[in-house]
Amino acid sequence: MGEKNILAYFKSPEEAQAAAKKLEALRVIDMSIDRFSRYPGADPANDLPTLAGNFGSLSSLVHGGDFTNSSSGILAAADPSASGMSDGGQGGPTGRDILLTAVVDESVHHQALSIVEQTGGMI
Repeated sequence: MGEKNILAYFKSPEEAQAAAKKLEALRVIDMSIDRFSRYPGADPANDLPTLAGNFGSLSSLVHGGDFTNSSSGILAAADPSASGMSDGGQGGPTGRDILLTAVVDESVHHQALSIVEQTGGMI
């Protein structure tokens, strides 16, 4: 038989891990859980400068430092949804930033989809 892929979005890593444990009983061929962001390399909790003075990354950007993480932090800070004074614009975050990717045998695909939905995942 063939293989089928599943991409499921969750609100928390714990939800995704609960689904993963149940999917393991179906003998998943491959599975991973990842967090993604709107901006490459961005971790909104750590990249934005704070009022306490976490401007080290911004300073390194001005002085020719690494642009990878600094640029994504600046993009995230410039987003309309960052201020809290906006509805976030078009197609903003849905709160589902955890991605569970699984490869299962075709014979258990529908059963796996059912497990994902029961554990709070969005396919």
